[in-house]
Amino acid sequence: MAKIERALLSVSDKTGLVPFANTLAKAGVEIISTGGTAKALRDQGIPVIELSNYTGFPEMLDGRVKTLHPKVHGGLLYIRSSEAHRAAVEQHGIKPIDLVVVNLYPFEQTVAKPDVSLHEAIENIDIGGPSMLRSAAKNHESVTVVVDPADYDEVANQIAAGGDTTLELRRSLAAKVFARTAAYDLAIAAHLQKAFTPPRSAPSNELPPELIIRAPKVQALRYGENPHQRAALYGGFNDFFRQLHGKELSYNNILDLTAAAALINEFAGESATLAILKHTNPCGVGQGSTLREAWDKAFATDRQAPFGGIIAVNQPLDLACAEAISEIFSEVIVAPEFQPDALELLQKKKNLRLVRMLTTAVQGTQWDVRGVGAGSFLLQERDTRGISAMDLKIVTKRQPDAAELRAMLFGWRVVKHVKSNAIVYSGSDRTLGIGAGQMSRVDSSRIAVWKSGEAKLGLKGSVVCSDAFFPFPDGLIAAAEAGATAAIQPGGSVRDGEVIAAADERGIAMALTGIRHFRH
Repeated sequence: MAKIERALLSVSDKTGLVPFANTLAKAGVEIISTGGTAKALRDQGIPVIELSNYTGFPEMLDGRVKTLHPKVHGGLLYIRSSEAHRAAVEQHGIKPIDLVVVNLYPFEQTVAKPDVSLHEAIENIDIGGPSMLRSAAKNHESVTVVVDPADYDEVANQIAAGGDTTLELRRSLAAKVFARTAAYDLAIAAHLQKAFTPPRSAPSNELPPELIIRAPKVQALRYGENPHQRAALYGGFNDFFRQLHGKELSYNNILDLTAAAALINEFAGESATLAILKHTNPCGVGQGSTLREAWDKAFATDRQAPFGGIIAVNQPLDLACAEAISEIFSEVIVAPEFQPDALELLQKKKNLRLVRMLTTAVQGTQWDVRGVGAGSFLLQERDTRGISAMDLKIVTKRQPDAAELRAMLFGWRVVKHVKSNAIVYSGSDRTLGIGAGQMSRVDSSRIAVWKSGEAKLGLKGSVVCSDAFFPFPDGLIAAAEAGATAAIQPGGSVRDGEVIAAADERGIAMALTGIRHFRH
């Protein structure tokens, strides 16, 4: 490649601009620039040609049209080895532009502001910048294009050393440009799609006609679910969680802690609540006047599974609870805050990860996205549906008493986060037995009863919670034989009448929610 003679610089982010331009000037590169970029260079004594002087055409329409000119795109796109191209640019007085440095209007940062107007968002859609980047990247055989200030040093070093850049570098930079412009367009499309989507009163338009995912890479992970699988973390995870201590989070840690956060957020603003999870399933959940009391109740549900598990709390973690937790090995503790003495104690465990759940994590995202292979995705609304006592339909002869009603509402929020088929036996402030992920609901119930027995927790007077309807009376009968005196389930089976009759025969109070909580 011939020596770089002419560069066009137009950046919104001025980071590293002046030192980079100084290197170009010392290498004898002619610098063309626009607006604020030109001023920043001129203020530092760097020679610069205003783009309007270069093209002979003034900026217009409040700056919307300034780089969309044949002298710019002709200088970028013409193939240097083509006689026909060379003749065309010479005929029209177009000079080659060998280097383009552009970063785009800050659209993503603009729309991230809570009260951004549609007008402000649209005014921050860059038109000329992406056009120049694409032109330069398409012709990377001859043109060097830089979209990221992190690449300034490498480009500057090569120019200073030999006056040009290597084809290998130009190819790498061109690929980076198309990745950036693609992400930029996705951000615009996602924002406008949301802004222009009709209200939920129009059911046919509730889900977007095209799924647009923009998720920048946050960090590489050591491996995925297993050591032979590659993995990385993408998206806005760090906007919701902040790691305070411990080794880097693993793929499985992230799955588990986000599941733990979703569960504990069911109890946001309530009395002290603590949840222990393993492989995204709750091992135990407890509630009390203090987090230490909540820990004792949650841990009592299952004293084996919590080892190497995830612990989440809904209040700042205090020293008394931290001391109890520190007696077993845990992978991650998630809390809205850690009191200083608790943090100091837990930081002594180098293998324990401490994660602060930021207030925005309660809000989360409206959608769940899941890859299902073959380049396909499933999109659904997150299951945020809750219930109150007023929503329950009591279908048995016996009404639940106050304690049973509290247990129903407590256990219902837990069973929602257990893999289907899900059964939870609960009291008014604690889980007593959990059965998860079985092919038969009766098997899940048996496991929950067995777990309760292993923990030496009696189920007499408990409430059985089922994430979906009992298809046959056998599941309800098994719960009654285990000691449950009340049940909560969605209902909707063709055999609801038989199940209700079985409950009446055994004096069980049953509530229907009309809401199913499958979790696959």
